[in-house]
Amino acid sequence: SQPCYMTGLAVAASLKVSHEPCLEANADVFREAFEVGRRFKGMNPDKMRASYGKLIYMLQASWSRDRATTTAEAPTRGAVAPCSQDATAPDVIRELGFDPLSRVQTVHAELALLSCLDLLEEPELPLAASPAHSAEAADAKAAATARLLARFADGDAERAVRLERCLLSLADHACLVEAHVSPVDAMLRLLRTHFSPASTSVGPGGAASASLQITAGRGGARLSHSHASQYAYVEQSLLLWRAVLACRAELRRAPRRAPAEAGAFGTQDLLSGGYRLRDTGQGRHRVQSAPNVGQLMSEVLRRLQAEQGGGWVGSSAVHLGDDDVPNALVWVDKYSQVPRILGPIAHAVSQSTLDSLAAKPGVRGYIVSAFGSAEACRLAVLADFFKHGFDGSGADNFFDAGSCIDGRLTSAWHFCARLSKKPYYPLFQMSGFVGFDGAFGRR
Repeated sequence: SQPCYMTGLAVAASLKVSHEPCLEANADVFREAFEVGRRFKGMNPDKMRASYGKLIYMLQASWSRDRATTTAEAPTRGAVAPCSQDATAPDVIRELGFDPLSRVQTVHAELALLSCLDLLEEPELPLAASPAHSAEAADAKAAATARLLARFADGDAERAVRLERCLLSLADHACLVEAHVSPVDAMLRLLRTHFSPASTSVGPGGAASASLQITAGRGGARLSHSHASQYAYVEQSLLLWRAVLACRAELRRAPRRAPAEAGAFGTQDLLSGGYRLRDTGQGRHRVQSAPNVGQLMSEVLRRLQAEQGGGWVGSSAVHLGDDDVPNALVWVDKYSQVPRILGPIAHAVSQSTLDSLAAKPGVRGYIVSAFGSAEACRLAVLADFFKHGFDGSGADNFFDAGSCIDGRLTSAWHFCARLSKKPYYPLFQMSGFVGFDGAFGRR
């Protein structure tokens, strides 16, 4: 069925190739289609959510020991030792008649072809590649773009078009990073505004503040933290998620340090080594080490812990290439869920949402009778999330959940699964909440 499917892709791309019965004769068409798909997914994480994994696994199956050191996706910090599954890779390539994997086009590669890598060091680049939220910002961005093009295009119209495409790609990426980071920033503001790091009596704004203390065995919690420890634990977890999501921007700004494809750099590990197919307790997965992602996580964690001045709360263990996070694709997917988890919660308790709901007599009556006031309602939702979205729950043991780096997300997922049982769930429904996956089934 795979050759038939791929032939259909070729025909859909161009009727000129439909008369070619051999897949190998249309190898360039397929390679280009797969490259475009990977690049599109990197800049549009909410798209291809059902098909991208199949594409990556098909490309992963064509990995072989012979091409490990020559592929464009070869690892920069060591390769995974080949294993028994690698024996199938030559069969895949023989069936197709060609190697389907090719280098993903990047801004860095395009600028290198144009001999314009110095553009990445230009002081005006951040302005030309930043999101514009006002007419004034858009004008300043357009002016900066025009100056950069005049400086680097040398009067060549085609060269100017290619350079402008690079700037637009960088700007798109900056918008993507901002969209992923903004829900984390919103939740950090809510934590710091409505709760005090050390006191449970008065918050930063002078209003009464609820306690975040949790005790193992109560309310499903698997951790025991005082209010101060839980506040620090939640804040550090949010800062960690923000750093991981923002590191995508760092990879773009420093491409010489991390020449990975934009938005899906974990595929560098996925497509450059062998794997073992085994039952992880969550179904059968391709278990594969991820040295590039592992180094990235270590750097992010080390930098964040240094900023905390030795006051890190919880474990620093990072799961990668094991039963909890089998491979880099699972890791990318896990952190892609962060804005999907935090966004609906931040929206439901936002000032505009609660004011809009409280303006309706029937809803205002519900809020007053259930919580006392809109502010008390907001505080109840936030306190419950900051306690039981970060309580070490979600698994049967501390190795799979607890306070480790991966376990922090596991607890948040567990909270999401129990949201419909919460007393404030009607508030989420009235705010337009349809699920943490949005309208996934209708996309």
